[in-house]
Order: sequence, then structure tokens, then C-alpha cells
Amino acid sequence: MKKVLVAVALVMGLGSSVAFAQVVKDSTAVETVAQNPQDEFTKIEVKDLPEAVTQAIAKTYEGSSIKEAFVAEKESGKVYKVIVTTKDAKDVTVLMNEKGEVVE
Repeated sequence: MKKVLVAVALVMGLGSSVAFAQVVKDSTAVETVAQNPQDEFTKIEVKDLPEAVTQAIAKTYEGSSIKEAFVAEKESGKVYKVIVTTKDAKDVTVLMNEKGEVVE
């Protein structure tokens, strides 16, 4: 009798493991990639901006004020990221080179 019960338990155990086995088709793998920080700018004082940059902003965004300023060293030279608060109280981010020209 014990042998019969052991045999039944063994068959049920194998049967249940087969029943839960699944074949996965068309599965999508998720791959995570670490990205380098895109923003390599260093915060600077507004008074440290080149005169050409401040004049270009004053001309383009009349009645606005400079909220924050950042600088990054690129292959083409220094690039300034300036956050300007317009007279409509909206923040606009502008990228400029040392000559006050807009960079993209």
C-alpha cells in the first residue's frame, strides 16, 4: 500500500511540474543603459557672464531678467546656458557662445 501511495505522489508531483511549465514566445527583453549626464554645465554668477551674452539677452528679451547662468567647456569654446525670466514671468533657457550668438 505504501508503494502505491508513493507512486501516486510521484506521478502527481511530476504531472504538476509539467503543468506549470510554459513556453515563452515573442518575449521582449528590457535592457537598461546607463546614460552619461547630458548637462555638463557649471553654475556661475550672473555678473560673470560675458558682456556680449548679457547685451544679446537684453536686446532679444527686452524687459526680462537673468535668473541663473551656467557655463560648459565644449570643443567649439565656452557655451553659456542662461535662464531668463521674461516680462510675462516665464522662464526661457537660452544657449549662447562667448560672442552672444545662440547655439543649438
